[in-house]
Amino acid sequence: MENPSNNKSDLISHIASSDQHTMENLVDAVTNFMVAGRETTSTAMTWFFWLVSTRPDVEENILQEIRSLRNSTETSNEMFGYDELREMNYLHASITEAMRLYPPVAIDTLSCKEDDTLPDGTVVKKGWLVSYHTYAMGRMEDIWGRDCSEYKPERWLENGVFKPESPFKYPVFHAGPRKCLGKEMAYVQMKPIAAFLFERYKLEVVMEDDGDFLALELYPILLKFVSQAYDNRLSILGVEPQGRILDN
Repeated sequence: MENPSNNKSDLISHIASSDQHTMENLVDAVTNFMVAGRETTSTAMTWFFWLVSTRPDVEENILQEIRSLRNSTETSNEMFGYDELREMNYLHASITEAMRLYPPVAIDTLSCKEDDTLPDGTVVKKGWLVSYHTYAMGRMEDIWGRDCSEYKPERWLENGVFKPESPFKYPVFHAGPRKCLGKEMAYVQMKPIAAFLFERYKLEVVMEDDGDFLALELYPILLKFVSQAYDNRLSILGVEPQGRILDN
């Protein structure tokens, strides 16, 4: 397979240039990104916006981080680049914490290829189905402590810097050799969308459509973004996981 030029900056070109993947591997990777990442990313964003709507302090902290980054980079309305997104530690923690409580894939099931024994001594026979419950694990006191039911982005921060947990403790993107290929891509998609919205709009919760805003509806809660820094109204919203988009 012919390798692309090294000056290519897109993800697939980077994968192809490593000389470790066949064309079949690349097709599988692209299919995985396009299919597996669509509904999961939008679902993660839905629950994230809903959780932040219940915590004005978290929303303010995200906004302060964005403004601080704007001041340090001396940019105004441009979309953030990859380097800037990496500096958004609090936003990264806020999204990660939302997925702990509301993982896009609540339960995952695998089929045992050969007889095996789990680390705790449990015997698993060939052909058996083994499931783990990511949703339940994210709410277990034995794993996350007494505040496991609370939405606390700070649990992921150490001196203001994001500190990841073991993927076996936080299996939202799975763990081991079959971990999600699109993990970093998911964050690269979610963080700029969140930064764009919070920089321009204030998130509020309403119980009914007042006919004068664009909202993301998640039954039975209705969320709306109210312009706080710009005159123009939001015309597009790239997530529609379980409800519908209203644009008047």
